[in-house]
Formats: sequence, C-alpha cells, structure tokens
Amino acid sequence: MTVRIIHVGLGGWGGSWARVALPAVSEVEVVGIADPSATTLEAVRTDLGLPTSAAFPSLTDALAGVEADAVVITAPAVTHVPLALEALDAGKHVLVEKPFANSAVEAAEAVHRAEELGLVLQVSQNYRFYPAPRVVQDLLAADAVGELSAINIDFRQWDNDRAFEDHPHYRFPHAMINDMAIHHFDLLRMVTGKEAVRVFAKATYPSFSKYQDEAVASMLIEMEDGLVVSYRGSWLSRGEHTPWAGEWSIQGEDGELQFTSRGGEPGDVSWDLVTVRRPGDTSAAPVELPTAEHHDRQGGLQAFARAVAGGPAPETSGRDNLRSLALMEAATRSAASGFPEDVVVPS
Repeated sequence: MTVRIIHVGLGGWGGSWARVALPAVSEVEVVGIADPSATTLEAVRTDLGLPTSAAFPSLTDALAGVEADAVVITAPAVTHVPLALEALDAGKHVLVEKPFANSAVEAAEAVHRAEELGLVLQVSQNYRFYPAPRVVQDLLAADAVGELSAINIDFRQWDNDRAFEDHPHYRFPHAMINDMAIHHFDLLRMVTGKEAVRVFAKATYPSFSKYQDEAVASMLIEMEDGLVVSYRGSWLSRGEHTPWAGEWSIQGEDGELQFTSRGGEPGDVSWDLVTVRRPGDTSAAPVELPTAEHHDRQGGLQAFARAVAGGPAPETSGRDNLRSLALMEAATRSAASGFPEDVVVPS
C-alpha cells in the first residue's frame, strides 16, 4: 500500500521535508501540498514537479480537492493541533512535527480524537531514528552497565549571528526548551525506558542573546526510580559544538556508556558513536552500530506509513509523546517559577 499524503506547511523546515524527507520514502506519495504563502507554495510545487491542481492555500482546500490517506503537518507549532484536529475529523491519519503542541492539555485533545476515530497520530521525534540511541536503548534494557547512578547530557551550539527580524528561530517560543531540549527529553525516555516525574530548570539570558526567550538552560530531571539527570543546553555556546543529539554520559555500577548522534546533515549517521568503559579500562571501547534503510525523518515517516497500512503502532504515537511534551512543559514552568515542577501528564 502506498500512503497518499497531503503535506501542509512548506516554509523553512517544512520545505526540507518536502524536498528531502518525503520523496525518499517509497511507501508514501505526495498528492497535495498546502501553504498560505503563494510564493512558497509555487516554489515547492515546481521543485516537486506537481501539477497546479495539487497545490492549495490551506489544508481545508486540499482536503476538498484531492483524495488522500494522511496529512503531514510541518506548519508553525501553534497550528499543529488545530490542523491535526481538522485532518482527523476528515478521516485522515496524521504525522505532525515536534513539538506536538505548546501545552500537553492541547495535545491531549488531538490524542483523544485520534483514538476515538481509530486513526494513527504520530509525532516526528526524528532523533529516535538513528543507530546510536537505539543501540543504547538495547544496552540499557540488557542492564549493560548495571544499576544507573547518573546521566549527564550536554548540548552546545552557536546560533546568534543573524538579524533578529531575519531569523524566525529567535522568536520561537522557548527555543532552548521547546525546540531543542524536547528532542533530548524524548531520547531520555526512549533509552532509559523510564519516565520523568519532576524537573528543576534555570534559564539564563546573556545580554548579547538575540532570542526573545531563553537560549541557555540547565536542568535537574528526576526520573521515576529516583535517578537524577543533569542537563545543560545552549544556543549561545562558544565551546566545542556537540552533534544535535548532544553528548551523553550514562554511568552505572558496572561502567559508563557514552553516546552522541545526529551530527552533520539530516540523515548523516557518520557522527553516531557509542562507547562502553568498564572499571579498570584505560579507554572506552566502541560498540558496533547497525544500519537501516532509513534514518531521521525518513525513518519516522516509514514507520508512519507502515502503521497506516496496518502495521505496528508507531513508537512516537501522540499518546506516548504526551509524556515528552509534559516534561518540556514542566521545564518551561520551572524556568519561570524558579522552583521544581512536577511532570503532569494529561489523561
């Protein structure tokens, strides 16, 4: 079965989805595209070689104009849930970019609707679809380093050179926590198989930052078994830059796992690295990583297509992603309140 897709939201990262991710997966076919910008719409239509009859100014028009099985939403985050509800109510399965929403309660409305209608609702947490975190997930499930004592996560990038009015990222709501740390929160849940219960976050605001909200944040995350995770993230780091998935140190009674992932261009797995250091070792030993047909967004898109076609439910379902989103939301609350905040997952 080839899943027929309407793709809505074609600017910026959505344009990359249109030109790179969607064409790479043979299980899907784009039958319609939608964007309110006529210039953006025409540029993508031309690049994809679609007929003018496949291009629409809105999702509403696209749903009325073409036969489709599913909708891929890469529009601005504030529109994710309204667009998802419209697509679900039209009987379409939905794949939506992260963050799923800016509040867990809003996202839960879409989750409930999808479950009521028996439709697939998946969130694109693309960092899961790289070899390093998947191997770490397996190693931890096999108790490879024994009882865990600490996890340290560092993310360092510099993104502060453009003019404020020319760079939408500076205006993204809570760009450090909602746009970047959400990836790391989701990976934390994935690799450990555990849920966060509380977070204390401290955001800082250097005078040279061009971001409207925090671009630097440090956090202590308490997991359900009492394990404490230390997180440091910055869009304003002049230190050596990390890959996008960050640098991870997972320490246990029987050794240390280190990993990093998602460096270079999307889908580039050459940066993925997992090492294990045992007590008494003078150096860490690398772990062999598997290969897969697709990585990054393409891996998630393939999982989505297979779920729509009757295969297994996606691991990044809307229901599962509520827990990543709730951790993100608690971190944002903590950064504002100055106090630890509980992770509250809507039912």
